[in-house]
Amino acid sequence: MSRKMHLGKIGYLNVLPIYNPLETGELERAGRLPAGLPEFQVMSGPPAELNEAMRRGELEISSCSCIEYGRNPDRYLLVPDLAIGSCGHVQSVLLLSRHPVATLNNRNLLVSAQTHTSAALMKLFLHTRLGVKPNYTVGSITQRLETGDLPDAFLAIGDEALRLRDHPEYPHRWDLGSAWLDWTGLPFIFGVWIVSREAAEKRTEALRAACDALVAAKNYSAERPEEVAAKAAQSGFLDEAAMRSYFKGLVFDLGPTEQEGLRVFYDKLVASGQLDKAPKLEFF
Repeated sequence: MSRKMHLGKIGYLNVLPIYNPLETGELERAGRLPAGLPEFQVMSGPPAELNEAMRRGELEISSCSCIEYGRNPDRYLLVPDLAIGSCGHVQSVLLLSRHPVATLNNRNLLVSAQTHTSAALMKLFLHTRLGVKPNYTVGSITQRLETGDLPDAFLAIGDEALRLRDHPEYPHRWDLGSAWLDWTGLPFIFGVWIVSREAAEKRTEALRAACDALVAAKNYSAERPEEVAAKAAQSGFLDEAAMRSYFKGLVFDLGPTEQEGLRVFYDKLVASGQLDKAPKLEFF
């Protein structure tokens, strides 16, 4: 038996359609697992942790922040036709403020420590689009809110954003997926799946099977949106109707239009000084 494949999984509900069919055995029972698929050893965590684990060589294939690929394209290859993003409202990447966003200059803005890409997008939006420069701090949003130490604004992502999106103290709400679409007319890709170039050379066939399995799981879930929403609703964050709306707004493909949105993001990061050079999109 081949050794286990080290797979990274973002620990948010938005990737449930990709991982759940594999973890529950549904894909296998449906006869849709590719031949030669190794057993997975899964590491789950926020994007920032998975980025670091990939950089340290602890994972061979993982979902990660698109900015991680942008910063280290020499280390990785993209998994074809697989991403996590939106074309409009994403609902789980939110800038929430106690004041109109245009008045946030020099006010305190708390950024979740779990994110790299969303923080970069927010800075692009505020600095380049609106000409606003708050004072940034990084920390635990939930902890700050629980202690009553309320920042002027905060950026929340993932399940935390779903839970806090209607917080009564923060009436000014900006969905960054929607802000990007209004700005560029393109989808925004928050996360991609990547493989280690080193692993790609050593375990080519096993990694190819792993990539095929992830895409097969994506397609399997796309055929069953009601089931996906029902499973996600078990988390207690949102009911089934809200979950259907949430997943309907997400993009899991990395086709030509999504790739163009990714390239435009990289170009804007370079222009703003957040990235040295826009990477070429190279696929496994």
